[in-house]
Amino acid sequence: MDALIFGAGKQAKGVAWYLVNRSDFDRIGILSRSEGPIDDIIDFLDSERLEKYVVDVLDEEEKLKEMMKGYDVGVNALPTRETCYATVEAAVEVGLDIIDMIEEYHRSPDLYETEELKVPDGMSIEEYGESLHERAVESGITFVSGMGFAPGITNLTLGEALREMDEGETAIARCGGIPDEEAAQRHPLKYMITWTFDHVLREYNIKSPVKKDGKRTELEALTEHEKFTFDKFGCELELECAVTPGMPSFVHTRPELENTYEKTIRWAGHYDTIKEFKKCGLLDTEPVEINDSEVVPREFLSNLITPKLIPKEGDRDMCVMWNTAEGEKNGRSIRIDYYMLEREKPEIGLTAMQRTTCFPPAISAEMIAKGKISEKGIVPPEDCIKGPVYEEMIEKLKQVDIEILKEKKVL
Repeated sequence: MDALIFGAGKQAKGVAWYLVNRSDFDRIGILSRSEGPIDDIIDFLDSERLEKYVVDVLDEEEKLKEMMKGYDVGVNALPTRETCYATVEAAVEVGLDIIDMIEEYHRSPDLYETEELKVPDGMSIEEYGESLHERAVESGITFVSGMGFAPGITNLTLGEALREMDEGETAIARCGGIPDEEAAQRHPLKYMITWTFDHVLREYNIKSPVKKDGKRTELEALTEHEKFTFDKFGCELELECAVTPGMPSFVHTRPELENTYEKTIRWAGHYDTIKEFKKCGLLDTEPVEINDSEVVPREFLSNLITPKLIPKEGDRDMCVMWNTAEGEKNGRSIRIDYYMLEREKPEIGLTAMQRTTCFPPAISAEMIAKGKISEKGIVPPEDCIKGPVYEEMIEKLKQVDIEILKEKKVL
């Protein structure tokens, strides 16, 4: 079995770590437009199974397809919509099974981030997404869309909970990557960059497709603000969460739900500051004129604050999750909660965000290669990680110290 990783950034590094240390793959390729980052991963892992491919997915389409033909499955860890879609288009054409980590349901692309998405002339975004799915089915490939921490672990846990019910009513994901207790005190906003901060600001500023009170609608980012105490795994953390884009497939795959959306977890107080930034216009994307120069407020804020959010020596991150599903079983109301608290593992050189985001797609890649995931076309985690496959996923995550606690209550 052979696996090909697209990208050579932090997420690609996490995927490669798992495939080298925990999988049965014979060859693991890393493909990126820059040689240096690939070499960094190869040096970090020091494995003879790793192979290097320097290819620009946007400018070297035929070379990209040729590289794909030698592999059984691919994991897409590229950072932008433009590179992501270029890669999955090539995979569909070549017939390569692929897992994509971008926070998007490719069968219904995000309507609010269109600048990097090249939709064919004469097609709407919705038509393009459906066309991509149909072509994937025709190619006979499995295309797992949105597999990571969120979407990913959030989807598959809530999907499993709803399968336990006769009738599901609510599926709410609460999740996020934050600095640990000590690092939070050393950074503004009690936040530390584990992903690109511009992407974080973008998520604070757009609407999300959701189900709310039985209606399919959109919620503004930062609404449904909720403060809570996370008291699992021997901790007592004062946190908060609010709506941001996430788990985008559920409004399509679980239309029977009364309520379904995702909230991003932050330390208490974070969102009050962000809301003030928003009121002041600092999250706007329309240029404003300052001293005869045009400045985009969000870009200005991102560039100003990013250096202050970069992890300092000794800073550690952690990932927190609290998901809730509610419904009926045998005529009685039930609630199933899932909790996770993962901390950075400096001894293996990976952050908590790398582990929780990268290990699920790496595990999924091996499952596809071994024929355990067989659904064709664009399929989200909740529809392909189920039954024995779900149990295996949870067990494999536990083996790398990612523990998910489940609590079930009759209401």
